[in-house]
Amino acid sequence: MALASTTTTPHDTPRGPTPQPPESAAPGSLAGLLRRLCTLQGLLVGGSVLVVGYLALVPLGYLVHDTFLSADGSGFSVDAFARAYGGNSEAGSMMLNSLGFAVGAAAFALVLGTVLAYIQVRTDTPFKGLFFAASLVPLIVPGILYATSWIFLGDPTTGVVNQLVFKPLFGITPINIYSVWGMIWVQGLHLAPVAFLLMVAAFRAMDPSLEESAAMSGARRVTVLRRVTLPLMRPAMISAALLMFVQSLESFEVPGLLGLQNGIYVFTSRIYFVLRAYPIDYGAAGALAIGLLAIAAAGVLLSGWLQRSTRTFQTVTGKAFRPRPVELGRARPWVGASVVVYFLVTVVLPVAVLVYASLLSHYTAPTRKAFASMSLANYRQVLDTPLAFTALKNSVLLGVGAATIVMALTSVVAWVVLRTKAPGRRLLDLLAFTPIVIPGLVLGLALAFVYLRVPLPIYGTLLILLLSYCTRYLPYGMRYASAAMSQMAPELEESAEVCGASWFQTFRRVLLPLMSGGVLAGWIYILVVSFRELSSTILLYSPGKEVLSVLIWEQFENGQFTTLAALGVCMVAILVVLVCVAYRLGARFGLQSDAPNQ
Repeated sequence: MALASTTTTPHDTPRGPTPQPPESAAPGSLAGLLRRLCTLQGLLVGGSVLVVGYLALVPLGYLVHDTFLSADGSGFSVDAFARAYGGNSEAGSMMLNSLGFAVGAAAFALVLGTVLAYIQVRTDTPFKGLFFAASLVPLIVPGILYATSWIFLGDPTTGVVNQLVFKPLFGITPINIYSVWGMIWVQGLHLAPVAFLLMVAAFRAMDPSLEESAAMSGARRVTVLRRVTLPLMRPAMISAALLMFVQSLESFEVPGLLGLQNGIYVFTSRIYFVLRAYPIDYGAAGALAIGLLAIAAAGVLLSGWLQRSTRTFQTVTGKAFRPRPVELGRARPWVGASVVVYFLVTVVLPVAVLVYASLLSHYTAPTRKAFASMSLANYRQVLDTPLAFTALKNSVLLGVGAATIVMALTSVVAWVVLRTKAPGRRLLDLLAFTPIVIPGLVLGLALAFVYLRVPLPIYGTLLILLLSYCTRYLPYGMRYASAAMSQMAPELEESAEVCGASWFQTFRRVLLPLMSGGVLAGWIYILVVSFRELSSTILLYSPGKEVLSVLIWEQFENGQFTTLAALGVCMVAILVVLVCVAYRLGARFGLQSDAPNQ
């Protein structure tokens, strides 16, 4: 009876107050928030957010603050802008040169890359294998070496093209690589492979049924291209044009090697020489850097405005399709010949003339006497130079370190942006992409402003170069990591969690292996571009902390062109070996072999 008397029905009203969970366990309480933050997941995510915010915002904050600070440190001032853009600075011609160079190189690279991508994807042209060889080699060859090779080819007095082609045939030497048009030519050819790879992906993703419908309606091929294909490609073309414009605007190697020979200044070369003058005018350099940053940001805003109606041109659907190649007919041999010529101009000639120059004691146009004097003396000199091995060691350390840190960081950040509903995750995504509009020279100057004033002894060390590389290539790592993670369904993580796996176990044993293709592609890309980086490095390195790109620049300034060529050939060979080793290791550990297509 006693047991029966304590039995209640669902309709009984409980006596006394209902027990409440302790306040510290409430989901929105401060203690609950601290408990979540103190987990491994919270520490990794919170640390990644802080690192991204620091890398993206702190250098720019110091740059703006110190530029607008008066010389005596008393308050706000615009005197730095007066010194940078007033007087005899010739700021007007510098701006025109910068814009003309950036717009011209971007347009040239975009047109060339789009035409080549259309030919490769949509036509039955022969020699298609040469397209990807012509796109990969210029990506590996650093800009400073590519510009140097075109100096050997297009110099008015000793250039191979002038001396072996135009002078014997016409008695003139019309090509002058030391001009704005020469700068546009070299920069455009070096960027065309990037535009080609971007547009190839766009053409492959576009459903060609609209083009086929227009052709069946009687439209000519040129009309279809103008009225259907190009409008459908407009979003991809705008994105590629923006990337080409920003990369041309921030380029230092091509204007430094070609423009300065003829007194042609752009923003980057002017900043470099302001910082090399004595006494150094950091305020004027900061004012020039802010002007360059403003132009890059304006380009991004213009790109967003032009893409405001992008949704109108969305044609990728869930329906499978296979483009029908356009038959070139009688034009097929001519198009194939054009492909071969493009490969010769962009790959064979620059690399061959670089190897040729590396075998000479002093550079001269190819003659029988020059070929007879060839030797390996320059390579022996490079091997006997202790600084060359120091620069190689520094380049490898910085390249591997930057690639590893960026891909590890962006993998966590991509998870926060794509897999959580955390407030501010869109802002975090924006912060991770912010450095893409910061030119390399501006970033180098901004970091100099920070660590010349902060009591942290890393200025003049490899650590400040590592910070520069991590900041500079953060957007590219984010692109690879986000693309890889967005292709995975969240059910895989949920299944691991149901089986009792912690967040770190899920991330390490489920997400990272599935993201391996994109992570490997991003790691290799950042490794390669870190080896090539010069624009930010040139302002931050100190004696004994040189990298290979800086050593090549010093050889150019000293007029040692043949030694420079030998060092450049060694650098390209090392890059090729590193990329091959990375892919072999990726295949050995089960990483996807098609990583670059992520």
